[in-house]
Amino acid sequence: MKHYKNDLTGNIHSVETFGTFDGPGVRYVLFLQGCPLQCKFCHNRDSWSTKTNRLLSVQNILDDFETYRPFYNNGGLTVSGGEPLMQPAFLDALFKQAKTRNIHTTLDTSAGNFNPNTPSRVTSILKHTDLVMLDFKHIDSNEHKALTGKSNANIIEFLNLLESLNQPTIIRHVLIPTINDDEFTIKRMHDFLSTYQCVKGIEVLPYHTSGKHKWKAMGLAYPLEGIPPMDKNTAKTVEARLNKPLTTPKNFKPDETAY
Repeated sequence: MKHYKNDLTGNIHSVETFGTFDGPGVRYVLFLQGCPLQCKFCHNRDSWSTKTNRLLSVQNILDDFETYRPFYNNGGLTVSGGEPLMQPAFLDALFKQAKTRNIHTTLDTSAGNFNPNTPSRVTSILKHTDLVMLDFKHIDSNEHKALTGKSNANIIEFLNLLESLNQPTIIRHVLIPTINDDEFTIKRMHDFLSTYQCVKGIEVLPYHTSGKHKWKAMGLAYPLEGIPPMDKNTAKTVEARLNKPLTTPKNFKPDETAY
């Protein structure tokens, strides 16, 4: 692969050239290294570290994309992680150049490092972003912190920014037995997310344990040991419920504890 001078480089965890799960159509999926959250169910535990894994430039990536472009007629480029917003300058340059090539761009983020006091670092990226896929782990801030190491406050602020920009957004939510699958939590999620016009749909992903081996390979105990995978049919039922139109008042707050 040719390397280019004076071009921004990204710290890359891995590349998937035929992705069918991370955005519309068939996609080139770039997973960046580094993540500020510490999700107990993470299936890419090795992506947390910010140490250099593999450096690729914007031009390297787009040249590689072009070699597979005939497969991406109804797809495009997705940047995921780790957490892509930890490398904002690289991401901004990549999406900006991708749009000059008429490439559909999707940002898959948990927004764990979003700072509402410096939104310009993100708004520049969003100008070149066709779709945001926002991972929303738990509606309860304390439970979110227990699950990921951080509250959901700044993630909600990021969603508010997306709403103000009318940015097309898909919510992704991992449904985990005994953690966020109870009736009360599901209703809170529905009532809160339904107030956002930018949210075009909610995808419920059934919790699985396929990433457990990565924790063990790193000599780490798997935090959710003993919790079984989520039943796929249950996840589909919850997804249908979360996508139903709002029937409660629009002044709903995410920290409400009763109805």
